[in-house]
Amino acid sequence: ATLSDNERRGLFDAAVACARGRLPIVAGVGTNCTRTTIEMAKGAVSAGVAALLVVTPYYNRPSQRGLALHYGAVAEAVTKPIVLYNVPSRTGVDLQPETVSEVGERYPHVVAVKEALASTERVKRLVRETPCAVLCGEDAMIADFMGLGAVGVIGVVNNVVPAKVRELVRLAVPEGGNHLRAAMLVEEIAPLAKDLFVETNPVPVKAALAMLRKCGDEVRLPLAPLADASRAKLESTLRACKLL
Repeated sequence: ATLSDNERRGLFDAAVACARGRLPIVAGVGTNCTRTTIEMAKGAVSAGVAALLVVTPYYNRPSQRGLALHYGAVAEAVTKPIVLYNVPSRTGVDLQPETVSEVGERYPHVVAVKEALASTERVKRLVRETPCAVLCGEDAMIADFMGLGAVGVIGVVNNVVPAKVRELVRLAVPEGGNHLRAAMLVEEIAPLAKDLFVETNPVPVKAALAMLRKCGDEVRLPLAPLADASRAKLESTLRACKLL
């Protein structure tokens, strides 16, 4: 959220170069300005990304009509697959299923929605009423989402225990899964899913990854470094999960 435009574009270039075609890169290009979002989307496409993640415009609090027009403008500007991203707790606006359906039906390359509202009813509606695949954006509800027809996760805890989240996604599906093993994984992941939000994301997850020597824990103002008490709690959880 505090990257400059040049830094964000630099990250797109670096990610594509690092991947070397071995896996698809999805670039987060959403801003609270449609014009800027389109510019960022075009830059990401030029960098060679495979798809775009577009969060709902924050702070502005547009109407559902405004959201449909916003996403329509982005979809008309680029042809790469687009993933809508709804996270009302951080943006102040809630992308409704009927709006997802309207955009998805009008633009076939709007292929999915990352839903971060912790609501099983919302997941049911999205799966039932829209042409878009559903991706879980709420770490504590991965199994619930998958059991209701979601197809994957874009989350936080998967940065720390990717193998376990991968296994959970594959086992929590309604048919062909292993619900007993899925329930065990939910129990194992739950303490992390909770304590990675002991302060505002992404402060705790960067601290956790730094403890695991995966990256630095630097954050930029207005975010503050993880407080000592929170750091101790998070470290204790990592040790309890046998990650340290």
